[in-house]
Amino acid sequence: MDTRKILGFLNDVAANNNRPWFLEHKEEYNAAREDFERGIESAILRISAFDPSVSHITVKDATYRFYRDTRFSNDKSPYKNHFGAYIAAHGKKALHGGYYIHLEPGHCLLSCGNYWLPTNILTSCRNEIMANTEEWLRCVRGEEFLKFFGAGPEAVFASGQGFGIERLKTCPAGFPRDYEHIDYLRMKDYCCWHCVPDDFFSGEVWLDEMERILKAGKPMMDFINSVIDDYE
Repeated sequence: MDTRKILGFLNDVAANNNRPWFLEHKEEYNAAREDFERGIESAILRISAFDPSVSHITVKDATYRFYRDTRFSNDKSPYKNHFGAYIAAHGKKALHGGYYIHLEPGHCLLSCGNYWLPTNILTSCRNEIMANTEEWLRCVRGEEFLKFFGAGPEAVFASGQGFGIERLKTCPAGFPRDYEHIDYLRMKDYCCWHCVPDDFFSGEVWLDEMERILKAGKPMMDFINSVIDDYE
């Protein structure tokens, strides 16, 4: 991907987030988006090599509209300031987890896992972790997982990497407070992320590093997907 072109356009959008400016620069948007989509097409092919469940996903399946839905937001800016793609076997709106690629000036990242899980499924995931603790720990305490996603339980995106976006402040109801690995039960999602520099997606080798990072998170995601798939 030509990240200088893509991120340069996104910087301009952030400074001029209005319809008249965008219409004047529509060709720049089209060029940046086409370049991003070519990169995502390559990413899908590479991810499919180690996770065949996403081999049927197209670029259109994975990418999002650039136009923001402002109906329920105080921020009425019409356009996003990033390009993102969610490569997920069951689609972008399914609970079954997938792989996320995010390009935004100063905030590029790779992520995989499961987002916004309803309470009943979270309860089942927590029970599964407790019932198969050793298997779970192999997924989330392996060398590669900790290298790319290891951080304290209160990690945020500014931390650079982490596991779990939101957590309960205390033990979830109905679970033992003295469970040795209580931090994993407090999680409200099972998403791991790794921030990358703005030039990460440039050149010829970024697919190799992307593969290594996302493969490190796949066993964790597979563990949680095995629970979620009972509900979908």
